[in-house]
Amino acid sequence: MENRLVLERIENLRGKRAYEEKKAAKLGFLSLYDYLEDKLLREAQANEITKENSSIMQGRSTKKKKQSACSCC
Repeated sequence: MENRLVLERIENLRGKRAYEEKKAAKLGFLSLYDYLEDKLLREAQANEITKENSSIMQGRSTKKKKQSACSCC
């Protein structure tokens, strides 16, 4: 099954296509399609982790005001 998003990325590479093909070969992928498919999967996973972390951090975002050592402040 061919992923439409991967095909769109390949079409939009233009001048970077040769660079991406070399990088895919260096990383051991058989084709540019396989490389970009893996890259999109990793980006999706990273975005998912970021969303999870941000929702956790929103719950912890209440900070206590630091008391100063002197009485004038």
